[in-house]
Amino acid sequence: MATQSLTLQPSGHKMPLLGFGTWKVSKDTTADVVLKAIEAGYRLLDCACDYGNEVQVGQGIKMAIEKGIVTRDELFITSKLWNTYHHKEHVPLAFARTLKDLGLEYIDLYLIHFPISLKYVPFEDRYPPEWGNMEQDPVPVHETWAAMEDLVRSGKVRDIGVSNFSAILLMDVLSYAKIKPAVLHIEVHPYLNNSQLIKFAQSQGLQITGYSNFGPASYVELGSPAAQNAVPLFKEERLSKIAAHHNKTVAQVILRWLVQNKVAVIPKSSDPVRVAQNADIFSFELSQQDMETVDGMNIPLRLNDPAGYANIPIYA
Repeated sequence: MATQSLTLQPSGHKMPLLGFGTWKVSKDTTADVVLKAIEAGYRLLDCACDYGNEVQVGQGIKMAIEKGIVTRDELFITSKLWNTYHHKEHVPLAFARTLKDLGLEYIDLYLIHFPISLKYVPFEDRYPPEWGNMEQDPVPVHETWAAMEDLVRSGKVRDIGVSNFSAILLMDVLSYAKIKPAVLHIEVHPYLNNSQLIKFAQSQGLQITGYSNFGPASYVELGSPAAQNAVPLFKEERLSKIAAHHNKTVAQVILRWLVQNKVAVIPKSSDPVRVAQNADIFSFELSQQDMETVDGMNIPLRLNDPAGYANIPIYA
């Protein structure tokens, strides 16, 4: 499968532009889904403690390696630090648990999942904590970031970054970081192109991973009114016309729009046909007019907003 990559700074490591997301993949199917994604050519796997399936992701990775499909060095594994582990003494504990669950000796990229600090929840009480505990316990980002830097120095993490951070928060981190964030992981889709934030982050040397690439599709089942009231991107007329012109699916057009903007994508599907289609995004190119048409669909519609479902005044 033809693919491309982005170079991370300051390490020089390569991050694939095409990845496979594991959010909302059920534990019962995760190992098999991950194995099939790797068989289909995906080399970046996007994981998180919060998704509750890292043990099963690790099982899928192990099966793929044992089958000789890939070596560990051919994979790029991302995971994330959850909100309840922001204190400096909890960061290494949370990371060690993720590393153990995945069954790996190192992780390629570790991110601060949200700029939200909540009260610590011991592993024996609840793991993953998810959004079950909403008691805030403010920790300055510089404390958490210093602990993230220590993980890099340990050799168990190759690169570190942030997720759901605004430009202002990025400026803060960049003002004191000894190891600068390599990646910004944010919601990006045609209804929320986040163009200004992306341009700023890229100007500072960060690469971008965009999640929720298909917009409302991932949030309808979560009961999001914003998602339920929006026209599904798969039925959006302008996207459908572009897709028909290129003889591609709407999903392929959205993913192609993102990678042409140098944004890494992490779609997921359990359907082998869609898995293969989502990987076929390097065999065609959108015209400048196509790109401008998709850019013009920005509403903006933010779907992953903790303030909306967690009842806390946080704007990521």
